[in-house]
Amino acid sequence: MNVWLQIVDTAGAVLLLIGAAICLLGVIGMIRLPDVLSRSHAATKPQTLGMILVLAGVALRLRSGMDLATLALIAFFQMLTGPVASHLVARSAYRTGQVDHGELLFDELDEQLTEEK
Repeated sequence: MNVWLQIVDTAGAVLLLIGAAICLLGVIGMIRLPDVLSRSHAATKPQTLGMILVLAGVALRLRSGMDLATLALIAFFQMLTGPVASHLVARSAYRTGQVDHGELLFDELDEQLTEEK
């Protein structure tokens, strides 16, 4: 086996492990954090970064054109849909009264909701 391929395979395995560890930390954060806004933060930030690292590790291991294109599409849609879904969950939690307004530093949404009425 070529030394270059062995280095790339090792880098791919390391990226897979780091990405899986970051995803695990995100899951632990979702379980341990107290409120909806903190949990939505833990659901998107580490999960998106972990997924990108896992996909990069898989890309280094596969090295096929069609596989790389598929992994790029997965990464694109993960980065597109994750933050939007988290934003919608947080906004619906705010509107249904599941957010403690006393703990918010800035509450710009309250001003927007009172202007609509």
